[in-house]
Amino acid sequence: MKLKKFLKVTGIVILIFIVALVTIPIIFKGKIEQLIKDSINDNLNAKLEFADTDISLLRNFPDASVQITDLSLVNYAPFLGDTLVKVNSIDLKMSLSQLIASGDEPLSLDYFAIDGAKVKVLVNETGEANYDIAKASTETEEEETTNKETTEESTSGFQLNVKGYELTNAEVVYIDKSLGMEVLVANLNHSGSGDLSLETSELTTKTTANVSFVMDSTKYLNKNSISLDAIFGVDLANNKYSFLDNKLLVNKLPLVFDGYVQLLDEGQMVDLTFKTPSTDFKNLLALIPEAYSKDIEGVETEGAFSINGKASGVIDEEHDMPTLSINIVSNNAKFKYPALPKSVENIDINASITNTTGNMNDIIVDVKNFSFKIDTDTFKANAYMQNLMENFTAKANFDGTINLANLSKAYPVELDIPLSGTLKAKMATAFDMNSIENGQYQNTTNSGSVSLSGFSYSSDAMANPLTINNTALTFNNTKVSLDDFDMKSGSTDIKAAGSISNFLGYMLNNELLKGNFDITSNNFNLNDFMVVEAEEENTVVEEENTTPTPTEEAQIKIPDFLDATVTVKANKVQYDQLNLTNAKGSLVIKDETATLKDVSTNVLGGTVTLNGNASTKGDTSTFDMDLGIKSFTIAEAFEELELFKALAPVAKAVEGTLNSSLSLKGNLDESLSPDLTTLSGNAIAELLGNGINIKESNALSALNSSVNFIDLSNLNVKDLKAILKFENGKVNVEPFQVNYKDISIDISGTHGFDQTMNYNATFNVPAKYLGSDVSKLLSKLNDSSMDNTIVPVTANITGTFTSPKINTDVKQAVTDLTTQLIAKQKDKLINTGTEKAQTVISNLISGNKSETDTTETTPTKTTKEEVKNVVKDKINNLFKKKK
Repeated sequence: MKLKKFLKVTGIVILIFIVALVTIPIIFKGKIEQLIKDSINDNLNAKLEFADTDISLLRNFPDASVQITDLSLVNYAPFLGDTLVKVNSIDLKMSLSQLIASGDEPLSLDYFAIDGAKVKVLVNETGEANYDIAKASTETEEEETTNKETTEESTSGFQLNVKGYELTNAEVVYIDKSLGMEVLVANLNHSGSGDLSLETSELTTKTTANVSFVMDSTKYLNKNSISLDAIFGVDLANNKYSFLDNKLLVNKLPLVFDGYVQLLDEGQMVDLTFKTPSTDFKNLLALIPEAYSKDIEGVETEGAFSINGKASGVIDEEHDMPTLSINIVSNNAKFKYPALPKSVENIDINASITNTTGNMNDIIVDVKNFSFKIDTDTFKANAYMQNLMENFTAKANFDGTINLANLSKAYPVELDIPLSGTLKAKMATAFDMNSIENGQYQNTTNSGSVSLSGFSYSSDAMANPLTINNTALTFNNTKVSLDDFDMKSGSTDIKAAGSISNFLGYMLNNELLKGNFDITSNNFNLNDFMVVEAEEENTVVEEENTTPTPTEEAQIKIPDFLDATVTVKANKVQYDQLNLTNAKGSLVIKDETATLKDVSTNVLGGTVTLNGNASTKGDTSTFDMDLGIKSFTIAEAFEELELFKALAPVAKAVEGTLNSSLSLKGNLDESLSPDLTTLSGNAIAELLGNGINIKESNALSALNSSVNFIDLSNLNVKDLKAILKFENGKVNVEPFQVNYKDISIDISGTHGFDQTMNYNATFNVPAKYLGSDVSKLLSKLNDSSMDNTIVPVTANITGTFTSPKINTDVKQAVTDLTTQLIAKQKDKLINTGTEKAQTVISNLISGNKSETDTTETTPTKTTKEEVKNVVKDKINNLFKKKK
């Protein structure tokens, strides 16, 4: 009985314990969530949010565990809406007593882990930082003293009993716009362990990351891998952290540290030394990212390379950094990759980075010597840089020759295409940024020359290899002169000369690149620079992308950094099947706009002149051009030029030449070709036609078949003039006239660039051409005033130019003419009486001749009506007979 009672009690206790394990997290979940949010939001000018908290007493029993997911800390103004911190999950482990402790009691954690943290630190142009989010204190001096004592008492019992902590898959972005600096630490993984509840302890850590560093648009580190295994001595009483045993790898360059960092009431004290553990020259290759240096294990090296340095001093409000001394030295070194035929020899490096004041602006970079030799070519350089932050000042000298083909033979650089040619440079420069920014180029010194000869470049993106036979540049204080430029590609040859007036302003201060150039060519074939994609490649793409997704095509832009004037003269220019000769003119490029001035060329048997501009400024590229055309061969023009096909499709049937003046404006597509649907402007065209071939136009052929009184192939199109106005894909042709024998034709209407049309052609036809019945009627009237009667016949032409629809009013015109002729004689006939009128009209229409009855009668109302009816009946019979 006692055993049963014991088991019963035990079961009840276990049940209560299990219920407690389940219910306690539920009870305290809201409290913990609110505690976290209140403590953060009450003390920071930022908004903390997280999706959920998961509290468990079972996961790490007997300790409690808390997981916070999808946490974010979002800035208020002046960085409103920017996310300072975003974390996938935070895991905390603590004792149950800590979980249920009151909010006033100190918190002790045994373990924490942070996964997927993304931290984005921003400093704007005025120096404001998005991490400066602590709320300003409003306490009085007395309150501060009291609270400080209280805080010290309350935190004296704070314990961070860390047996392990971990940071995984983290990313830190630091962007300082005031300094022009960007740092990216990606793939950051850090872990550590130690008992930080002790005043002195050791913290064992392991860190890996990829680091990129950009300063003033120059990339100094590009995803360089960094690894640090370190044991730190932690002295919490003195806030001092020492390097006990460590090894840092930058890419594969090893560095060891010694010294400490101590936190002071105002700043930090730093005393560190570092060096490479060996002087093997492979240390230099190891500093280069592996993607560029490849596997250096098998590289043969000679000579030494070392880095050593010291950083010491206080970092506080008066000192940006500790004093610094770094030396980089290599003497008569050499390396050779086993798979490559050539080596890099006589490598000498003597460089230092120093700072003696603790002010970041006083950093001095002094490259006393940097030289190397590949084969028989040598290259030497030195540079001195100071005032890095305020007024960057530099002096540099370059002197050497490099055979470009030898680069890939001595170093494993991956090139899509092989390089060739010889680069020679002998230059000296000295400048400061204040002078550059203020345009005081007289304070700069530049001298020397650069030349490139025998350079060849080819790729799958080009139809032909590009060869630069020779190019030569001369530098002085005010400009860079292009003394010679001689290039060939396929059948194309180009020679150029000119000058650039502010090369340093462009290179160092993002100013416009100003220049003037003269370009000449005997033959310039644009087809030499074009490639047609292989048909089979397109087929593969179509098979793979059965459900294509829309992609945004990159838009070609006129460079916004150019302010240049180019004069061009080419004896022959070829584009597709279009041949131009004696092309000349000038091109001004400025503000993303290319302006053509007095450009002229001979083409299609005539000449064309161009003035206008094309602009890629803004979201939509535009153009505005005036063209003058003289003596174009019409057939060739309509065969080669899409614009003429769109503006006047029917004119293709005219045999002869064309003179025209056009004003065009509209939008350009991504390839800088005119978008015809946006085209607007006007044109005055003069056709000097010798004849017309209606077989070249479906519309003219259809019209010719619809009227039997004219042969359109014999139209007189000599000196034909037409005025066209067009806008938004529609062309309006103002009324103009053509002639066929003694028939004039008035034409007007509209058509679209989509080939739809709506035209009216009014034929002013002498009555004698309207059929034998009308001719007989005219002869029987015996009235000479009717011989020159003109009848307007209208044809409406709709549909498309390839499938036209013709509607004419010939029948109605004949009807109207007949009515007009009968009415001409009505008054005479009415006076002869009803019976006589019937006889005369019958004879008139049927063809029987009779003498005119001159008997005068007094017509009655009934007689007049009867005559009208007779006329009406006879006219109707006339058309029945004709049918």
